[in-house]
Amino acid sequence: MKAYKMAALKRAVLIVLMSAMVVTPSSVRAGQAAAKGATQPAQAGNKVDDDDTDQAQKQEEAKERERERQEQEREKIQEQQEREQERQERELERAVRVYEKATRALDKRQYEDAVKLFDELIKKGGDRVEGAYYWKAYGEFKHGQFKEALATYESFVKAFPQSRWLNDAKQLAVEIQQAEGRPVKPEDQADEELQLLALNGLMHADPERAWPLLQKLLESSRPLKIKEQALFVLSQSGSDKAREVLANFARGQANPDLQLKSLEYLALFGGKESRQTLEEVYKSSDDKTIKRSILGFFMIGGDRDRLLAAAKAEKDADLRGEAIGQLGVLGAPDELSEMYQAESEVKVKRKILDALFVGGAADKMIDLAENEKDPELRRSAIEKMGLMGSPKTADTLVKMYASENDKNIRRKVIEALFMQGNAKAIVEIARKETDPELKKKAVEQLSIMNSKEGTEFFEELLNK
Repeated sequence: MKAYKMAALKRAVLIVLMSAMVVTPSSVRAGQAAAKGATQPAQAGNKVDDDDTDQAQKQEEAKERERERQEQEREKIQEQQEREQERQERELERAVRVYEKATRALDKRQYEDAVKLFDELIKKGGDRVEGAYYWKAYGEFKHGQFKEALATYESFVKAFPQSRWLNDAKQLAVEIQQAEGRPVKPEDQADEELQLLALNGLMHADPERAWPLLQKLLESSRPLKIKEQALFVLSQSGSDKAREVLANFARGQANPDLQLKSLEYLALFGGKESRQTLEEVYKSSDDKTIKRSILGFFMIGGDRDRLLAAAKAEKDADLRGEAIGQLGVLGAPDELSEMYQAESEVKVKRKILDALFVGGAADKMIDLAENEKDPELRRSAIEKMGLMGSPKTADTLVKMYASENDKNIRRKVIEALFMQGNAKAIVEIARKETDPELKKKAVEQLSIMNSKEGTEFFEELLNK
């Protein structure tokens, strides 16, 4: 009985096991559906993640392209502004050259040529136009063209009724009117030179007798060259009275041409009083040529404090930049760095960078290259670091490249290292760099350096 029960139990277990192992078509389909149902959400999730990643990457690329476009646009605008400024500077330099050529023609009695040159300046306008009117009338007068000279005078008075040339022009007009209707002989240059030689001797022998004669000559309608020589005679006397007369002319008592020469002689005269007069004229004048000349005199005289005061107080950006440039020659790194932080105009900041470079202020330049927020100014600072060539700037450039993410900055660092002749650092960059463009930039720079490190690196590349 026991044996029968055991056999029946085994058969029951076997049947259960076999029924569990049987797989019907419907169960297969159900399993496949379940598997498919489990897989589809996962695939869908992966697809969404991939789409999100692609979209984010495209957006980042679009932002990068926009940043590059904006940067290129800023550089284009800056280049246009610089070209315009260069054009204006060339025009100004050309006007100065033409003016000087015309006044030399007057000195040589080439009146017709001088009149043509002054007329050219009048038509173009600019800073020298008032003086050009006066000297054109003077040239016409000396050439015997009285009606033309008076017409030029009248045009001048109408155009510039408040001109500082007006007193000279009125005196000239009187002489023209007196001479009209009779031939005019050119003045005898030799006589004028003899007069000046005599006045020079008289200044040393009997200054009191010489003063009124010099004053009369300076207030006459004599050529500029003669008046300048009279001022030179004054400057050689070294007396307080001579300095006072020079100071009066320097303050604008006469026309601007004579004022410029008076300022020059006053600067050469030297002394506390002369420097004080130069400062007063600078503050009171609105003539950029006058102010620019005084800044140059400050620099020649080593007057650092007055240059610094002008650089801080000057409203005109060009003149502020001029003062900053002169400070760079004298060396004022701390003051220039302080001004840089307070300055708002980019072109003036560029001037400060130039001044720091001229003064060899490597530490200040490194600080600006590392911390300046404006990309353009920062690249300019990096470029100047390359020109400075000190070991400290070289080390800083290498560290900057390793920590910098901006491709344009890294490209500028490579250029700066090239300017320093630092082939070793560029080779290391080329070895490690994974960005194809930057790697190519480094190799290009090495290819024109003709260095041992570069040659070995090229062999290494070719042997791979």
